[in-house]
Parts: sequence; C-alpha cells; structure tokens
Amino acid sequence: MVMIDTDKGFTRRRFLALSAGIAVAVAAGPALMTGEAHAAFNANQKAALNKINTYFNSIRTMQGRFIQFGPNGEQSEGVFFIARPGKIRFNYSPPVRMDVVSDGNQVAIRDNKLRTQDLYPLKRTPLRYLLADRIDLTSSNIVRKLIEEPDLISLVLEQESAFGGGSLKLIFDNRTFELRQWVVTDAQGLDTSVAVYDVEIGKAADPKHFKIDYYLPNKSLK
Repeated sequence: MVMIDTDKGFTRRRFLALSAGIAVAVAAGPALMTGEAHAAFNANQKAALNKINTYFNSIRTMQGRFIQFGPNGEQSEGVFFIARPGKIRFNYSPPVRMDVVSDGNQVAIRDNKLRTQDLYPLKRTPLRYLLADRIDLTSSNIVRKLIEEPDLISLVLEQESAFGGGSLKLIFDNRTFELRQWVVTDAQGLDTSVAVYDVEIGKAADPKHFKIDYYLPNKSLK
C-alpha cells in the first residue's frame, strides 16, 4: 500500500527514495549493472577516482544540514547524522513530519504525526551506497560514469532497489573531494537531489540517533 504525506504530496515510498538517494555508500555489495558495457576511465580519471575513494572510505561519521529538492519542485530541509557502517538519520524540519532512520539493518520512515512507520531492509534501498563500511569507487563494475565539471566531479552508480531500477549520482568537490550532493534518479527518470552543507567529519554521533522503535505500527506490512 502506498501512503501519501499530504503535507508535501510525496508518496511514502518516493519519500525514502528521495531521502536516500547519498545521498552518499554500501552495506550490501556492489551496484547491479544493466547490460551496457562497463565504463573505461583514462589515467586522469583513475587518479581522481583513487583520491575520491580514499577520502570517501576514510569517513566514519558525518553530520550537518541538508536541502532536498524533489522532481516536482518540492523542497525540504533538515539535519542529518551518519555513522558508518549502516547508520543514518534524517531529521526533517516542519512542515515535513517524517524522519528517516537506519540502524544498520532496517530503514524506518517514521510518520511523527501518526506515530507509524514503514520498514525496509537497508540492503534494498539506495542508502546502502552511502552507508557501506567500504566501497570500491575505482571499479567500473560499480561506477558507470564519471562526469567532470570545473568545480565538481560526479560518479554515476546504476542500481536496483526495493523501488525498481535507477541510478545514484554522487557529487564531490573537484579540489577537496568532499561529498557535496547526491541525486537519485528513479526507474521513471525522475530526479531528486540532496545537497549537504555545514558538514562536520569525525564528530562522535549519539547512538540514540540511530535507534528504531520496532513497537511502532509498521505500515509497510499492510
């Protein structure tokens, strides 16, 4: 059953896809590829991928603020906390009345108004790409495309998830290789982007941020 958040016009399933995207990486193995040929990277691209891979995999905790843009112009914001592997929390600011929490096993989309939630295995959501203990971003089996711009460098990962196929784009600063944004493209070709700012790396995260109340009614089972 697909529920609607009437405050923002999201389906609850789309809300998870929007929230995750990265986005930013994987508790469950590499991205699943389509039948297209693997990407071929030149020497400069391989060097950039090595630097991104080293920096990205060094991150254990991250927190900051985010702004999310949906495919129909929806905009929301809030704060996030990441503790790798497997844990994340998105706290959305009003009027959105939902939070997204992963405890390393399940992802909960919690409706704070109705006191209900939807639960999904982390390995079946795009969040797995943000929360992996380690991921090989130098591999053409994982990275489908590398896009270089003057200030940014983007890695496109094709994926399968609980919501069908699509792609995840991780966008990094071209100089510092810090994660700036991620974009989830769903199976219908609709994009949702999440930009992060005021980011702190390495600050200890409160374990309580990542606790799921499994006693709440699970609407995804209905």
